[in-house]
Amino acid sequence: MEQKKLRRSNNKMVAGVCAGLAEYFDVDPTMVRVIYAVLTFFSAAFPGILLYIILMLLMPNQGQE
Repeated sequence: MEQKKLRRSNNKMVAGVCAGLAEYFDVDPTMVRVIYAVLTFFSAAFPGILLYIILMLLMPNQGQE
């Protein structure tokens, strides 16, 4: 069995973070994007945007090892 790795996806809207999370947890990327947007909006935006930038910097692209 192949071990799953958390990576940014090529299915990008901005940087592929939400789609990468969706692929890792095997759920629909649109649902992850909507949930993330709603949570970001209701948390005064700053924490959600900051978290997205951190994940974008830490998560490797899908083709990278």
